[in-house]
Amino acid sequence: MTIFHLSLRIKQVVLFSNETYYLEPEGEQEILHHTFYHTDDLPVKGGTCGHGHQTGPENMFGGLLKPLHQRVSYSIQVGIKQCLSHCDFEKTKRRIMEIANYVDKFYRALNIRVPLIGLEVWTERDQCIINEEPNATLWSFLQWRQKLKSRKKHDNAQLLTGVIFKGTTIGMAPLEGMCSLENSGGINVDHSELPIGAAATMAHEIGHNFGMSHDHEGCCVEATAEQGGCVMAAATGHPFPKVFSRCSKKDLDNYFQKGGGMCLFNMPNMKDLVGGKRCGNGFVEDGEECDCGEPEECTNDCCHASNCTLKEDAQCAHGVCCEGCKLKQAGTMCRGPAGTCDLPEYCTGGSPYCPSNVYLLDGSSCQSGNAYCYNGMCLTHEQQCLQLWGYGARPAHDACFQDVNAAGNAFGNCGKDVHGNYVKCEKSDAKCGKIQCHSAAKKPKGTNAVSIDTTIRTDGIEVKCRGTYVYSTQDGQGDLPDPGLVMTGTKCGEGKVCKDRRCQNASFTELEACIARCNGHGVCNSNGNCHCNGGWAPPYCDKPGLGGSVDSGPVQYDSELHLRSFYHSLLSLPYPANRYYSQRGDESGSVRINGRTKRF
Repeated sequence: MTIFHLSLRIKQVVLFSNETYYLEPEGEQEILHHTFYHTDDLPVKGGTCGHGHQTGPENMFGGLLKPLHQRVSYSIQVGIKQCLSHCDFEKTKRRIMEIANYVDKFYRALNIRVPLIGLEVWTERDQCIINEEPNATLWSFLQWRQKLKSRKKHDNAQLLTGVIFKGTTIGMAPLEGMCSLENSGGINVDHSELPIGAAATMAHEIGHNFGMSHDHEGCCVEATAEQGGCVMAAATGHPFPKVFSRCSKKDLDNYFQKGGGMCLFNMPNMKDLVGGKRCGNGFVEDGEECDCGEPEECTNDCCHASNCTLKEDAQCAHGVCCEGCKLKQAGTMCRGPAGTCDLPEYCTGGSPYCPSNVYLLDGSSCQSGNAYCYNGMCLTHEQQCLQLWGYGARPAHDACFQDVNAAGNAFGNCGKDVHGNYVKCEKSDAKCGKIQCHSAAKKPKGTNAVSIDTTIRTDGIEVKCRGTYVYSTQDGQGDLPDPGLVMTGTKCGEGKVCKDRRCQNASFTELEACIARCNGHGVCNSNGNCHCNGGWAPPYCDKPGLGGSVDSGPVQYDSELHLRSFYHSLLSLPYPANRYYSQRGDESGSVRINGRTKRF
């Protein structure tokens, strides 16, 4: 696994049979010696992930990962204590680049590119709370990240710090947080002298953002323990994990199937790429016609790897609207709807890339009016009960939410405050706390998940309420995020959604204004434009046409026929839309040494 390094110094992970070695340069000179470490000798501090150990929902759409690339552009923030330990800014930058290169390398196997488009090193003071309490640090960083989002476009942010958290936690991130304004990020301790240690942790935490749970027994068949195991393993040891398990891939499939990760399908601005422009890094930048990586790894028949130019007669080399080095016909569907709240896009005929991803505007009705679209996903209490308990599960009586969540303890709450204390739910916020379900299952899904059963009386009738609790197996391990908490964006009342563990009024004024412009013949997309039903033309759906929007690309007649049932489902919304799944078009953990350890 070759690592691209700014100074072109060689750093590699080398595998001989079942033995793994790490090749590291010595000294600062361009001509230098290299040290050959066995991974058992690497100086790394052990630790755990602060995520509750649970398995993800069973995936009903297996085998859907396609050989199409996505990009998740992200930013890294370095805390002041970490800077003090690596006080030379250029050295710090080089180290971060090495970590980022490893993370990108790990995710390439999932057809996901992870370009680093922002780097901040805090040298005077930390911009958020960073202390030994990982829960408080995570939520403070995620709140700061919302401000960062307004000044620098990115999909995800990761904090790297030298602060040692309580217990054994060295990383923490919200499950399924990718792309959301509130939860797309994580925190990581730089716990190893070598960058591959922090990279393994960061890849693990980003995996949680992607909806990947910890691997349970039998998941990791891709690598033996002697080879490092898998990235999302709950227990790991020497050497470092380098591959994702089949369970992680299923979790990722499921996340995309229900509309997660909508921001990943748009092209990041390569001008922001940390480290500067370079032919051979796999990213098409200004002045390049294509970029298929280093010459020895390029398999693209349309691109000259040596100078990043197109081969003779080639129109394109990358993108889902490029086939056989030629641009696809305008109107060819390049990205089908991934769930009820998504919309299709079509090739323009002039670009090899699918148009930027758009989806139904937040607040659009879904699931027969029982839910609202939020960040491209239709979130319901019923869906979350099914994920936690399996087939046949459904939300419990409202009285269950009100009674159990008023306790303000580990089994019923509206989350935690900044000091890590459980918060009691007000009656109006009860459906945004711990989810309560009905289920005939013996226990909820997950190795460390147990059922918390409560029987209450309401209107003279006994009602059974079933909640979940995910316990830790080591002192000091966090339980964040709690998989039993209702997800942000879930409808909790008419015109209300769960946000910050409260049932808050949701303003849909933009949606109302947009719908009025669509003349009753379309829906509104995330850019505030009309997406017209078949038979009507954008931009206002008031003239005959084939449907689509000014953002979707031109609809071809055959594509329109293909999606007629989809448009009908948008109008009536009684069931989830027909799922044309295409992994979105364009490229966008802890580690324990000397023994094995659980990580949560």
